[in-house]
Amino acid sequence: MSKPELTIEALQKEAQAFAEIESSFPEPSLYGRSDGKKVGTYLEHKFRGYLAARYSFAQGNSASGIDFPGLNIDMKVTSVAQPQSSCPYSSAGQKIFGLGYGLLVFVYQKTDDPKTETSILDIRHIVLVPKELTADFQMTRGIQDILTNDGNEEDLASFILDRGLLADAVQVNAFVDRIMKEKSVTLGYLTISNALQWRLQYGHAISHAGRVEGLKKLR
Repeated sequence: MSKPELTIEALQKEAQAFAEIESSFPEPSLYGRSDGKKVGTYLEHKFRGYLAARYSFAQGNSASGIDFPGLNIDMKVTSVAQPQSSCPYSSAGQKIFGLGYGLLVFVYQKTDDPKTETSILDIRHIVLVPKELTADFQMTRGIQDILTNDGNEEDLASFILDRGLLADAVQVNAFVDRIMKEKSVTLGYLTISNALQWRLQYGHAISHAGRVEGLKKLR
């Protein structure tokens, strides 16, 4: 019997069901480990396996760079103590216009039990950030303020350069032309560091989830 195709709606439902199970599961392989990358890899592989047993979907690979290319969504796993992770850098414009794909963010709290020598990953938050809302919060809010106050091309270029964006004058002018043509940017809910390997922070996404249209709080 063929499996149903994974949809965004099913992904959200199964993320909630998986988190309910995982949040009380004693895992010996993580006991005493503080390596966030190991925890993230464990949870990502386990969730993909959980889905693969129930649905048909395209598996992510190094070429696509995201976990669910058919849905254009990448999975991120991070600790509640410091909710952040890295992601591939494509262009400086991602900080203004978004990553180009959505994020399914699992935020966990890890507890070790010395009696059983196992770890519990309590999934405290799950947030679905659609691709439209994956730009940098401060960058997009600043641009919105400039547009609201009748700012011009020079104001926008100066602001973007002052934010330390890794882009040359030609790139910045192209960004400004696009902003002025569209007369707007969408407010993003990530904090994105300036580096050739983006560092994403999820504080805004977590705090605004469920209160902003499209930014879904699943747990």
